[in-house]
Amino acid sequence: MPWLVLAGSGGLANLVSDIVENVQSAPMSGGAEKEEGSPNTELRERITTKVKKYFASERDMDKLVDKVLNIYQNKDLITIYHAEGADDFDTVMLKVLVQASKQRVSVSTNPYVDELKLAVTWNRVDIAKSELFNGSIDWKYEDLEDSMTDALENDKPQFVRLFIDNGLNILSYLSYGRLEGLYKSISKTSQAGNLLQRLLEERLGDSNEGTYDFSLYEVSQLLEDLLGEVCQPFYRSLFTVETASTKRKAMKKMCQFLKGDCNYRHSTCKHPWLCLFLWAVLQNRGEMAIFCWEMCGESVLTALGGCKILRELSKLEIETEAKLGMKELATKFEFMAHDVFSTCYQTKASHSYKLLIRKSSLWGEATCLKMAMAADARLFFSHDGVQSLLSQIWWGDMERGTELWKLALTMVIPPLVYTNLIDFKKPENAGDGKSVLAPPSSATDFGHYGETVFSFADLKRHEAEHDDSNNVRRSTKGTVTNTQAKKCPFWVSRWKQFWYAPVTSFIGNVVMYFLFLFLYAYVLLVDFKPPPPEGPAISEYVLYFWVFTIVCEEIRETFIVGSKMLGQRLMLYVQDVWNKFDVLAISLFIAGLCCRMFSWSYNMGRGILCVDYMVFTIRLIHIFAIHRQLGPKIIILGKMIKDAFFFLFFLAVWLSAYGVANQALLYQYDPSPHRAFRRVLYRPYLHIFGQIPVEEIDTGKYWDRDCTDNLTLINQGKEPCRDTSHNWLVVILLVIFLLVTNILLVNLLIATFSYTFSKVQERSDTYWKFQRYNLIVEYHSRPTLAPPFIILSHINLLIKRNLRKVPSTKIHRFALELKGRDANKLVKWETLQKENFLTLENKKRRGTDSERLKRMTAKVDGVIKQVSEIRDVDRRLRALESDMEFCTSSLQWIMEALMQSSTAKSPKAHPTRKDT
Repeated sequence: MPWLVLAGSGGLANLVSDIVENVQSAPMSGGAEKEEGSPNTELRERITTKVKKYFASERDMDKLVDKVLNIYQNKDLITIYHAEGADDFDTVMLKVLVQASKQRVSVSTNPYVDELKLAVTWNRVDIAKSELFNGSIDWKYEDLEDSMTDALENDKPQFVRLFIDNGLNILSYLSYGRLEGLYKSISKTSQAGNLLQRLLEERLGDSNEGTYDFSLYEVSQLLEDLLGEVCQPFYRSLFTVETASTKRKAMKKMCQFLKGDCNYRHSTCKHPWLCLFLWAVLQNRGEMAIFCWEMCGESVLTALGGCKILRELSKLEIETEAKLGMKELATKFEFMAHDVFSTCYQTKASHSYKLLIRKSSLWGEATCLKMAMAADARLFFSHDGVQSLLSQIWWGDMERGTELWKLALTMVIPPLVYTNLIDFKKPENAGDGKSVLAPPSSATDFGHYGETVFSFADLKRHEAEHDDSNNVRRSTKGTVTNTQAKKCPFWVSRWKQFWYAPVTSFIGNVVMYFLFLFLYAYVLLVDFKPPPPEGPAISEYVLYFWVFTIVCEEIRETFIVGSKMLGQRLMLYVQDVWNKFDVLAISLFIAGLCCRMFSWSYNMGRGILCVDYMVFTIRLIHIFAIHRQLGPKIIILGKMIKDAFFFLFFLAVWLSAYGVANQALLYQYDPSPHRAFRRVLYRPYLHIFGQIPVEEIDTGKYWDRDCTDNLTLINQGKEPCRDTSHNWLVVILLVIFLLVTNILLVNLLIATFSYTFSKVQERSDTYWKFQRYNLIVEYHSRPTLAPPFIILSHINLLIKRNLRKVPSTKIHRFALELKGRDANKLVKWETLQKENFLTLENKKRRGTDSERLKRMTAKVDGVIKQVSEIRDVDRRLRALESDMEFCTSSLQWIMEALMQSSTAKSPKAHPTRKDT
């Protein structure tokens, strides 16, 4: 058994340390003095001297000396620890155990496994590197398996990295069963553990049967709840369960399935590092999640996925510290995604564009843009590469920077599209032999940007390279020969290049919306006729049809576009503030239309339509959010409106307090609700803007108004006279009210607006770029024609989808599906850029002051350790010098004795050993 002795702690520890360090074995002088195998007499005498020094009062001295001699004979297993040494106590202890294990011999198991587990428990990766993984020990997979699990469960990523670097194969290690075990180790008090427990209870229901442990089914549900519809559910393909009509039946079938053998638990994970990344992110383990991210593929999308999960978890977290930790880690992942994509964009822009819109098989058909939008990654959207792609999508096949008046003029005079008024992008790879789509013809006219997908035309061209030619939509009859498709005529090609661009749809919608507002105003001001049979007028019928087409577009956008369930579509639709404005505007219009058709509600209907016109006009704000100067100001305006609600709350409290007191002091009795409301709320509100009726409030002033003190007349509606007994208090309350509202509250509102403006203005460009994506997606997915002509596009879509069964490409929005070699090349290229980014970050980190200080500290520790070793060598040299003097004296005595005869004796005594 190895010993670790703390020198200077007193008693036996001091004796053992003194003997081990200072007592040296004397050479055997002859076999006559000692029996074979017995201790040397000189050694026993020296040890006896040491024992008497520390235990002078010991009665049975011989027995104690024998025990100390036994200890001395096994001094190789004894390590002396000095408190002034350079190493820590736990470091020395672990080294002692490792060195002792080297003396054990085992055939069946590795003798270092227990020491490795101990190093993992103490989290001493430095000792494991220097003592256990220095190349002298042959580690096998079975030896590292349990320690790997321990390192994962106890959040020790440095050991995980060490095991991976020393030959542990993660593909063989991580099975779905072991992954379930890792999820079972999650603390029940954590946010993820609490959510998994709820999902487990929901699955089990009221039944007492079934498994009571977490399974990957609960994990799949949790990830689906956090990620939403951004990607397909994780791990769902592992459960071969038939679909059920209701959720409760599906839960029962899942319980029955999990009670079985569950063969999926024996199979290995297809993407082990992604599985470990999700496991670490759900527990908010930053260092472990970052290490798994470094080892995982598709780094940009993975970082954005971690950002999305963490921000959703932070919304559910109650504890402030844990919430802040999740938000900080989410921001860190967003920065990492931004930086890696920046490296990709600087290396090759065309590949980085594909990276943004590529469907990921790792993340369930998700794309970077879709994930960044769901994760609210505004910094990522502000990157120049993302904005460049969005600009290319926005302009379609036209040159960026085309003047808007040219677009508007071409929309009014369509034949101008065939002139040189508008510049279109020219092909760079014409005649390259690739398969080309007939419609849209943009694929025949440009193959530029290094195969960059910047419009749905190119999206369809890329998908056609991998799909069967029967799925390709053709507008003209033709055949496909080999890989070459029939090209579209120029007049069709140029026509679609212009009308398929989102900017064209945007300009058309803006122009038509202004015409709609003009027609609406004309109907309200000039041509709003009485109810039937006199009205409505023809212009009003046109307005009704126009609103009907707007309703049709809202229905198409909500219930037809997308592959989600009806309830999910409605929830997604309601989340947008401007969609709420649309619903409010349409609802008011329908209510006003119904009321204006009857004589008894005609005026009410006209009033509702007038208010509805204001709502439709405010809708213009959303349209101009695309503008670079107006967009940020709209964001600032929205933030200020939120601040104004808090101001209105304080103002309402003060208004009601002052208004009620003022009314009660001025009028002893006034049963009229109309007058009470105006004097309690409306009149104090006008005081803020300077409209103060002094004659009415100050009873000292003359008030030329007919009033009475007769209660009967007052109950009949007569104006009551003022009460003059509290005039001084009314004036004081007025002064205080004006002081608080006009000075305190108004200045508070101004200060709040100033803070909001300065705060948002710093990041207004980032906010605007993030909001710009939504607008581009909206107009990219809209039909080309604007209301009221959009009804033609709706009829066309109805024929295509229901009669011709032509699949829609706009459901996928910005999505590019790469397969085979192209997908592998893009993943490898992204991985290479990530490695370059990590290398650059390591260089920067090594150049920081903190890293320099760490290296300096390590050097100082090394110097201290060397000084300690020098002291130990010096102590050993002194002991050796004492032994040399003893040997020299002994040799001189022997020589003098031999020089004399056997009868003569030397006058000098035998030399004795000096104590050290």
